[in-house]
Amino acid sequence: MPADARPAFDFQPHLAGDLVDLRPMQASDWDGLYVVGSDPLVWALHPDRGRYRDDAFRAYFEEGLACGGALTAVSRADGAVIGSSRYSTLYTQAGEVEIGWTFLVRAYWGGLYNGDVKRLMLDHAFRFVDHVVFRVGEHNLRSRRALEKIGAVLTDRSHTVTVAGQPSRHVFYAITRLERT
Repeated sequence: MPADARPAFDFQPHLAGDLVDLRPMQASDWDGLYVVGSDPLVWALHPDRGRYRDDAFRAYFEEGLACGGALTAVSRADGAVIGSSRYSTLYTQAGEVEIGWTFLVRAYWGGLYNGDVKRLMLDHAFRFVDHVVFRVGEHNLRSRRALEKIGAVLTDRSHTVTVAGQPSRHVFYAITRLERT
């Protein structure tokens, strides 16, 4: 389908995977997401290592609600909230969407659940765009390895933003629709 014939991007779809369902984030998700996000180890390699604190996570959560692209990840096995991810165009170029801000409860680390989340989000995104980018803190090696596991490739793009009052260099990974077919 030609890019100009595609419908407008749906930033908050309902997506059903093998292990995870993704749905638009809601204010009522606070309790479940804070249980996940209050674990300091979830943020140990992130540029904002203090995001587990109530005030910092509250700001992150509110930003997610306001952005219009945040999704809550729910385990298909038991209906428990296990994390979140987002779509964004804040740091993208024409014809791209970003997938990021992903975090999962540690019991679901190791690839299968993150892989299901990313597969769902990529399949959805490629209905609308040809390129998906992932922006990650340069020193967040766990997230960088996870992106490489799903086939994302490091690009030459980077930028520095202020995170928790400190400059933080972020690098970009990318996957194109044609690479996935």
